[in-house]
Amino acid sequence: MTAGRLLSVFLLGAALSACGTFPDIPPAPDSASVELDDVPFFPQSRYQCGPAALATTLNYSGVDIDDRALEQAVFLPGREGSLQAELLAASRRHGRIPYRIAGNPEALTSELAAGNPVLVMQNLGIDALPQWHYAVVVGYHSGERQWLLRSGTERRHTASHTRFLISWQKAAYWAAVTLPPGRLPASATPATVTQALADAERVMGAPTVLPGWEAAVTRWPGQAELLFGAANAQRSAGHKHAASQRFEQLLISDPEHYAGRNNYADLLLALGCPASARTVLAPAQQARGLAPALEAVIAATAGELDQYPAQPDREDCPAAPS
Repeated sequence: MTAGRLLSVFLLGAALSACGTFPDIPPAPDSASVELDDVPFFPQSRYQCGPAALATTLNYSGVDIDDRALEQAVFLPGREGSLQAELLAASRRHGRIPYRIAGNPEALTSELAAGNPVLVMQNLGIDALPQWHYAVVVGYHSGERQWLLRSGTERRHTASHTRFLISWQKAAYWAAVTLPPGRLPASATPATVTQALADAERVMGAPTVLPGWEAAVTRWPGQAELLFGAANAQRSAGHKHAASQRFEQLLISDPEHYAGRNNYADLLLALGCPASARTVLAPAQQARGLAPALEAVIAATAGELDQYPAQPDREDCPAAPS
């Protein structure tokens, strides 16, 4: 496999922007009450709500770590707190995939119903004097319209729907769950999962993240970017024939996925099937209006193919889609 001729799922995340004003907050959800009683609690020391909140979600997911072990990695003394990026990065370093979830009450209750505590950011102050805070949502009581959190020095902090939503809204509704590879958030979308898995793969490696790609393909069969990610991860894990199957599914779902055609052609070359590789790559070579970087990679793969004689493949080569 030649790194220069392969393409990967690589998406850029958007930076968090604070809200200067907040319109009407969403109404309280009508979902059933739920509380995750067994979520651990790490009371925070001054300014260190980030390590405490992250230790809470990581421990619940099966990582044996406490807030003191996370302080050096995520606490920034100059800012007297932690940035979201540091929390997400620390999750990956400890073998968990962080997923950003939608900023609405329904996403929170969906995750809670699935057994996933949610790490949230709040602004407990005012716009002119913000007081940034991380907490973990562990429950919702529909009758009282109250949210339950592991927060600060309180193991079971209760907040009215209005009070919690205002503080969350002032932090741009930032929320995330941290899950083992192979588990997906209940409220996830294909786009958010693709982003999370691609980010995790760069740190954790494709073989480790592979169960996540496969779980996503199972939930959303035929979704092109997920099939592309799963195919690439299968190949990186050394599963060439499983990768071939995923690439075939990708091209059936989206024949114009030219990055997928390039990577599948490269895989077929590695399998000793240059004729099938030519068949797969031909539509990509003929395509017009592609990004220059993609055109260059396709040209490199075509150049590699030119080194092989034009003759039929072995009988055991995949019958590649055209």
